[in-house]
Amino acid sequence: MNVCNCLSFPELPLKGNYEGDKYKLYFSDTGLLVASLDDESQDDLRMNENLGVYKGALYENIVAEALVKQGYSLYYYKRDDSTLEEDFFVRTRKSLVPVEVKAVSGRSKSLRTLIESDHYPDIKYGIKLSKKNIGFENDIYTFPYFCSFLLKRYLQNVEW
Repeated sequence: MNVCNCLSFPELPLKGNYEGDKYKLYFSDTGLLVASLDDESQDDLRMNENLGVYKGALYENIVAEALVKQGYSLYYYKRDDSTLEEDFFVRTRKSLVPVEVKAVSGRSKSLRTLIESDHYPDIKYGIKLSKKNIGFENDIYTFPYFCSFLLKRYLQNVEW
Protein backbone atom coordinates (compact mmCIF):
# COMPACT_ATOMS: atom_id res chain seq x y z
CA MET A 1 0.00 0.00 0.00
CA ASN A 2 1.07 3.57 -0.69
CA VAL A 3 0.29 6.10 2.04
CA CYS A 4 -0.84 9.59 0.98
CA ASN A 5 -0.49 12.01 3.90
CA CYS A 6 -2.82 14.96 4.46
CA LEU A 7 -1.01 18.29 4.51
CA SER A 8 -1.75 20.60 7.43
CA PHE A 9 -1.58 23.49 4.96
CA PRO A 10 -0.58 23.51 1.28
CA GLU A 11 2.88 25.03 1.64
CA LEU A 12 6.52 23.98 1.63
CA PRO A 13 8.20 22.02 3.13
CA LEU A 14 6.14 18.91 2.57
CA LYS A 15 7.82 16.40 4.90
CA GLY A 16 7.28 18.43 8.08
CA ASN A 17 3.85 19.69 7.14
CA TYR A 18 1.41 16.80 7.37
CA GLU A 19 -0.98 15.37 9.92
CA GLY A 20 0.08 11.85 10.86
CA ASP A 21 -3.44 10.70 11.73
CA LYS A 22 -5.01 11.73 8.39
CA TYR A 23 -4.10 9.77 5.28
CA LYS A 24 -5.40 7.88 2.26
CA LEU A 25 -4.21 4.47 1.12
CA TYR A 26 -3.60 3.54 -2.50
CA PHE A 27 -2.77 0.12 -3.87
CA SER A 28 0.83 -0.11 -5.04
CA ASP A 29 -0.44 -2.07 -8.04
CA THR A 30 -3.63 -0.89 -9.74
CA GLY A 31 -4.09 -4.35 -11.24
CA LEU A 32 -4.40 -5.75 -7.72
CA LEU A 33 -6.99 -3.08 -6.93
CA VAL A 34 -9.08 -4.19 -9.91
CA ALA A 35 -8.54 -7.86 -9.01
CA SER A 36 -9.92 -7.19 -5.52
CA LEU A 37 -13.28 -6.10 -6.96
CA ASP A 38 -16.14 -8.54 -7.43
CA ASP A 39 -16.46 -10.30 -10.80
CA GLU A 40 -19.36 -8.13 -11.99
CA SER A 41 -17.44 -4.92 -11.28
CA GLN A 42 -14.40 -6.26 -13.12
CA ASP A 43 -16.61 -7.06 -16.11
CA ASP A 44 -18.06 -3.53 -15.99
CA LEU A 45 -14.56 -2.06 -16.03
CA ARG A 46 -13.46 -4.19 -18.97
CA MET A 47 -16.55 -3.14 -20.92
CA ASN A 48 -16.24 0.50 -19.80
CA GLU A 49 -19.72 0.42 -18.28
CA ASN A 50 -21.12 1.40 -14.89
CA LEU A 51 -17.81 2.85 -13.71
CA GLY A 52 -19.55 5.21 -11.32
CA VAL A 53 -17.76 5.24 -7.99
CA TYR A 54 -14.79 3.25 -9.28
CA LYS A 55 -13.72 5.64 -12.03
CA GLY A 56 -12.26 8.39 -9.82
CA ALA A 57 -10.68 5.92 -7.43
CA LEU A 58 -9.03 3.99 -10.26
CA TYR A 59 -7.59 7.07 -11.94
CA GLU A 60 -6.30 8.44 -8.62
CA ASN A 61 -4.71 5.08 -7.87
CA ILE A 62 -3.02 4.99 -11.29
CA VAL A 63 -1.55 8.46 -10.72
CA ALA A 64 -0.52 7.66 -7.14
CA GLU A 65 1.27 4.56 -8.39
CA ALA A 66 3.06 6.56 -11.10
CA LEU A 67 4.15 9.26 -8.63
CA VAL A 68 5.55 6.73 -6.16
CA LYS A 69 7.43 4.93 -8.92
CA GLN A 70 9.08 8.26 -9.79
CA GLY A 71 10.28 8.64 -6.20
CA TYR A 72 7.64 11.07 -4.94
CA SER A 73 6.07 10.84 -1.51
CA LEU A 74 2.29 11.23 -1.65
CA TYR A 75 0.51 14.24 -0.16
CA TYR A 76 -3.01 15.61 -0.48
CA TYR A 77 -4.90 18.47 1.11
CA LYS A 78 -8.45 18.74 2.36
CA ARG A 79 -9.63 21.78 4.23
CA ASP A 80 -11.58 20.90 7.38
CA ASP A 81 -14.74 22.56 6.07
CA SER A 82 -14.45 20.46 2.86
CA THR A 83 -14.52 23.53 0.60
CA LEU A 84 -11.06 22.87 -0.81
CA GLU A 85 -9.52 19.54 -1.70
CA GLU A 86 -6.57 18.62 -3.89
CA ASP A 87 -5.56 15.09 -4.91
CA PHE A 88 -1.74 15.32 -4.84
CA PHE A 89 1.15 17.73 -4.39
CA VAL A 90 4.65 17.59 -5.82
CA ARG A 91 7.34 20.24 -5.90
CA THR A 92 9.81 21.91 -8.18
CA ARG A 93 13.00 23.58 -7.02
CA LYS A 94 11.05 26.75 -6.20
CA SER A 95 7.39 25.98 -5.75
CA LEU A 96 4.64 23.63 -4.68
CA VAL A 97 2.59 22.10 -7.50
CA PRO A 98 -0.95 20.80 -6.93
CA VAL A 99 -1.89 17.83 -9.13
CA GLU A 100 -5.54 17.20 -9.82
CA VAL A 101 -6.87 13.97 -11.29
CA LYS A 102 -10.12 14.47 -13.19
CA ALA A 103 -12.08 11.31 -13.94
CA VAL A 104 -14.80 13.32 -15.66
CA SER A 105 -14.59 16.53 -17.62
CA GLY A 106 -15.24 19.61 -15.61
CA ARG A 107 -13.80 22.58 -13.85
CA SER A 108 -10.95 22.44 -11.39
CA LYS A 109 -12.29 24.80 -8.75
CA SER A 110 -9.87 23.82 -5.97
CA LEU A 111 -6.91 23.98 -8.34
CA ARG A 112 -7.92 27.48 -9.48
CA THR A 113 -8.34 28.63 -5.87
CA LEU A 114 -4.89 27.36 -4.87
CA ILE A 115 -3.22 29.12 -7.80
CA GLU A 116 -5.08 32.44 -7.60
CA SER A 117 -5.29 32.98 -3.83
CA ASP A 118 -2.68 35.02 -1.96
CA HIS A 119 -3.03 32.53 0.93
CA TYR A 120 -0.87 30.00 -0.93
CA PRO A 121 2.31 31.82 -1.99
CA ASP A 122 4.25 28.60 -2.75
CA ILE A 123 1.75 27.72 -5.53
CA LYS A 124 2.07 29.45 -8.89
CA TYR A 125 0.95 26.76 -11.34
CA GLY A 126 -0.99 23.53 -11.26
CA ILE A 127 -1.24 20.29 -13.19
CA LYS A 128 -4.45 18.60 -14.24
CA LEU A 129 -4.45 15.00 -15.44
CA SER A 130 -7.50 14.05 -17.49
CA LYS A 131 -8.62 12.39 -20.69
CA LYS A 132 -7.92 15.65 -22.52
CA ASN A 133 -4.93 16.50 -24.66
CA ILE A 134 -1.83 18.44 -23.61
CA GLY A 135 -2.58 22.10 -22.98
CA PHE A 136 -1.96 25.21 -20.90
CA GLU A 137 -4.54 27.74 -19.79
CA ASN A 138 -4.84 30.05 -16.77
CA ASP A 139 -1.65 28.71 -15.15
CA ILE A 140 -2.87 25.09 -15.37
CA TYR A 141 -0.94 22.55 -17.40
CA THR A 142 -3.17 19.75 -18.68
CA PHE A 143 -1.79 16.32 -19.55
CA PRO A 144 -3.44 13.01 -20.45
CA TYR A 145 -3.38 10.41 -17.68
CA PHE A 146 -0.77 8.32 -19.43
CA CYS A 147 1.74 11.19 -19.11
CA SER A 148 1.72 10.98 -15.30
CA PHE A 149 4.81 8.76 -15.37
CA LEU A 150 6.71 11.69 -16.96
CA LEU A 151 5.85 14.39 -14.40
CA LYS A 152 9.13 14.31 -12.52
CA ARG A 153 11.15 14.55 -15.72
CA TYR A 154 8.97 17.43 -16.93
CA LEU A 155 9.15 19.34 -13.63
CA GLN A 156 12.95 19.09 -13.46
CA ASN A 157 13.13 21.46 -16.43
CA VAL A 158 10.68 24.17 -15.35
CA GLU A 159 11.83 27.49 -13.90
CA TRP A 160 8.93 27.98 -11.52
